[in-house]
Amino acid sequence: MNDLEAALNSNQMVKSAQVYLSVNGQLTVDIEQKKPIARVSTHASYYIDDQGSYMPLSPNYTARVPLVTGTVEKNNLTHVFKLAQKIEADAFLKKHVIEIEQTEKSTFFLKFRQCNFTVQLGSLKNLDKKIMNLKAFYNKALKEKSLNRYSNVNLQFDSQVVCTKI
Repeated sequence: MNDLEAALNSNQMVKSAQVYLSVNGQLTVDIEQKKPIARVSTHASYYIDDQGSYMPLSPNYTARVPLVTGTVEKNNLTHVFKLAQKIEADAFLKKHVIEIEQTEKSTFFLKFRQCNFTVQLGSLKNLDKKIMNLKAFYNKALKEKSLNRYSNVNLQFDSQVVCTKI
């Protein structure tokens, strides 16, 4: 049973596996699968799971998660993971964000599902405040029906949203 459990746990799609015999002698296997929260698409393609680890692509299933592009290193997923985790936990961001771009200097850009503008997030410093400002901008622009008038939404500056019109 230990060999079977070790073999299951060595699979990169498995978060944890437990193999045991029940009281009536029945062999039971409990497997918890890793959950992808972002898909990296650079020179190599793979998922980042909810623990911040590498997860290979599945030949049978494609998760609907934000695409990560730009400069991403497989052995340094800390910043991308932090942002992907925030997007996964926030209903507004999960609904709208389709792409995360990381630059060489670990600054970030976001692309939204039905908008033409790019969100220039900058560093992850004061991330909660930047997201709050983004939501306020989005709701105001949605009310005014002016979302498609912008090409860039810059959140890098403290307590303000700077927009570039088309």
